[in-house]
This record gives sequence, structure tokens and C-alpha cells, in this order.
Amino acid sequence: MKTYVVGGAVRDRLLGLPVSDRDHVVVGATPDDLTTRGYHPVGRDFPVFLHPVTHEEYALARTERKSGRGYKGFVVHAAPEVTLEEDLLRRDITINAMAEDESGALIDPYGGQRDLAAKTFRHVSEAFAEDPVRILRVARLAARFAEFSVAPDTLALMRRMVGAGEVDALVPERVWQELARGLMEKQPSRMFAVLRDCGALAKLLPEVDRLFGVPQPPEHHPEVDTGVHVMLVIDWSAQQGFALPVRFAALTHDLGKGATPPQFWPKHHGHEAKSVDLVRAVCERLRVPAACRELALVVARDHGNAYRAAELRPATLVELFERIDAFRRPERFEPFLQACECDFRGRPGYAERPFEAAGFLRAALAVARSVDAGAVARTAAPGRVRAAVFDARAKALAVWKQGLASAA
Repeated sequence: MKTYVVGGAVRDRLLGLPVSDRDHVVVGATPDDLTTRGYHPVGRDFPVFLHPVTHEEYALARTERKSGRGYKGFVVHAAPEVTLEEDLLRRDITINAMAEDESGALIDPYGGQRDLAAKTFRHVSEAFAEDPVRILRVARLAARFAEFSVAPDTLALMRRMVGAGEVDALVPERVWQELARGLMEKQPSRMFAVLRDCGALAKLLPEVDRLFGVPQPPEHHPEVDTGVHVMLVIDWSAQQGFALPVRFAALTHDLGKGATPPQFWPKHHGHEAKSVDLVRAVCERLRVPAACRELALVVARDHGNAYRAAELRPATLVELFERIDAFRRPERFEPFLQACECDFRGRPGYAERPFEAAGFLRAALAVARSVDAGAVARTAAPGRVRAAVFDARAKALAVWKQGLASAA
């Protein structure tokens, strides 16, 4: 029995990156060999075990044979006679198909070191085409290693996979998992660039794909193209280290612009309402978690109102805060402002401009929240409690805005 460190841990060590998780392959062993040594079985589809002390994953060397569509359509063969090279051959790309033995010696039968040096994602074998999740993985790695490019023959293979309908067999949960992980990488736009290049984005997220080529008014959007704008927005969200709900809201905030009839370009009147409907459809289709869904819907609907906040009437401001649910759930307010700022910054020349709407809205919310809703409720007529609290908040904001105007 021999054990090897494999995959991302080897890749990251060679790149000089910190290694947090280590996966292992075990050659020349059976499940009984591992369980008698105290390893705990956890794999459902193939034999994977947790080390009794380190709890790192140890998988028996295995081969796979395609038996159906999608990423679950495989017959797995794990046996003591399966070699390390056979196990590595079934992996996705060469930089993930390297191993280290117990002495630290590198085993690289498929040119992973060469492709690391060339900053290239290259498939190990034609078996890549048997698992459509690998398209998403390559795209996600492109967001992490933004200076890497996909080898032309690998990109051509990915396009053939899309044309053959392989990505249509992906389950929503797996698509969302990979997209979410890609959004949390260093440069998320690279993930969407790779998915567009191979045609997968039009299948998986057509609402985002159709934004490319849709113009916006150049006086407000020097980048003009809506798709380019959205990519700048999500990259800025990543640069700030914002949480996943903010990054997803940044991705989806302008989906409605892709539904504007061309005769109305470059203007997009009413795109917010269209965006809300499209965001809701995306979230239902991909089974997006509630925190991401709720923030994305709020941002899609009201990011335009955030920019116009100083122009809004006091009652309209209260309505905005109620739609954001800022009174009951103040923890949602800052993520809303963060996503709106991402949208503001996602334009050439806007990185250093002051985003005045955020400060105004924070101050306005503080004024509205300073109203003692309980006291107002106790003096309100029956059936008018909500209206009385609303009016009191609007009045407080009116007084505050008058003070601002006088000071100016």
C-alpha cells in the first residue's frame, strides 16, 4: 500500500501558494485494508476514507467508465491493481493531475509542471468530455488564476461538450455551487469569460449572456456594453472582499437591460422591474439560497433609487427603507449599499469618485429610525398604527432635509 498527495495541494505548492487541504490517493489497497487501520469510510460513489488522526481524505486509486449523461453517469472501478498513473489520467486538467509520494518526490506523467509554467489549463485526456462539471471547474479556476488561459484544444473540446448537450444534464445545485465558488474568487469575470467562450453561459445563465452587446448611454456608462459593465461590477465587488450575497446581487442587478427591445437602446426605461422578474427566475432555476436571492431582488429593484436618494421625497425614502426591510432587518442595509456602490464603481473613471448616495442614505435611515415607533403606536387611532409610524418617519425626514437645504 502506497499513499500520494494529489491534485490542488501539489499544484498550489508548486505555485508557492499556501496549502490548506490535502487529498490523497491510495494505491495497492482495498477498503478493508483502510478500515482495519482505523480510516473512516465517507464516500458514497467511490471509496473515500478519512484519516483517523488528520481527517484528511484518502481515496482508493480508481478508474471510471462513462455509463450515462451528466456528471453522475459513471461506473467506478477501485481495486489494488489500479495504478497511480491510471488514477491521474481520469482527472480534469494537467495541473491537477500531479502527485507527490511520501518522500516529497513529484510524479507528473501528463505535463502538469509544463502547463503551470505556461499558465495553461489543458485537459489530461478525452475523458474530460465525460463530465460537464469540468467546464465549470475550469471556468472557476480561471477566476482564481486570472493570468492562466485555456488551451485551444481544451476550449474546442469544451465547445463540443456544450454542443452535445452535456451541460444540459447538470443539476441546479451543482451549477450554483460552482458559480458561487467562482464569484468568491479573485477575478470572477474570468469565469464568465471562459463560460462565454465555450458557449456554456448561454445554456446556464442566458440572462447574463444576453447582456453582452447591449449598449447603455455613454454619458453614464463610458464602457457602453452592459455585459462589460456587469463584469467590472463583480470584479470590483471581489476587490473589496464583499460577501457572496453582495457579489451575486452585483452580477444580477441589471438583467432587465437584456430584455430591452433594440429600438429603445441605449436607454432602458423600466429595466428594474424586468430585472426583478429575471432575478427571481434565475434564483428559482438554480435554487439560489435565500440570503443571496433576497438581496439580489432588492438591489435589482432599487439600485436606481439609491443613486437618486437625495432627490426623493421624504415619504418615498421611507418606502425605500421599507422595501429594503431596513427597519426590521438593519443588517441587510449595508450589503444593499455595498452592491449599489459596486454598480457605481463598475465604470471606467469611477473608482475614485465619491459615492455620495451611501452617506446620504445612512444618515436618512438614522433619522427615520430615531422615531419612537412604540410611542407613536400608543397614541395612534385603531387601525392606523402603521400609517401613523410611516407619517412620523416621513415628517422627521422632511425636517432633516429642510435642515440640509438651509445649511447648503
